[in-house]
Amino acid sequence: MEWLLTKESVVGLAVLGALPSVAASVLQVRGAISEARAKQLNWLGYGLMGLSILLFLVVGLRLR
Repeated sequence: MEWLLTKESVVGLAVLGALPSVAASVLQVRGAISEARAKQLNWLGYGLMGLSILLFLVVGLRLR
């Protein structure tokens, strides 16, 4: 579990969270996915980014 609290993991999770959100916007504009599917992809991205923020806070509190 220690590897999850490394800087690289936290940043990687944030980037992984950004990918579905960007993909949702691009694919919806192109008409490749519906609005409902784009919303689902956005929720996935927000969830991953939220987890990254939570881990960032945990790492910060552990250093005290």
